[in-house]
Amino acid sequence: METTVNCATQCIDGCILGERCPNRDYAATASQFINDVSLDTMHEIAEAALRKKSMTAATEEPKWVIPDFLDN
Repeated sequence: METTVNCATQCIDGCILGERCPNRDYAATASQFINDVSLDTMHEIAEAALRKKSMTAATEEPKWVIPDFLDN
């Protein structure tokens, strides 16, 4: 029997699946990254990502949202 778990909401106090967690490999990779990369480097990575996102948003055309009641 396969169990579907929303980790963001159900595992806030720790993994509820334990050894059966499909995300164990990701957790190990994240832990290794945290151990190997300095906080200053992480900050630089975050700044670069934010800069890229800001530049992308600045160059995109505006998106218009038409309310549902106008479609009728």
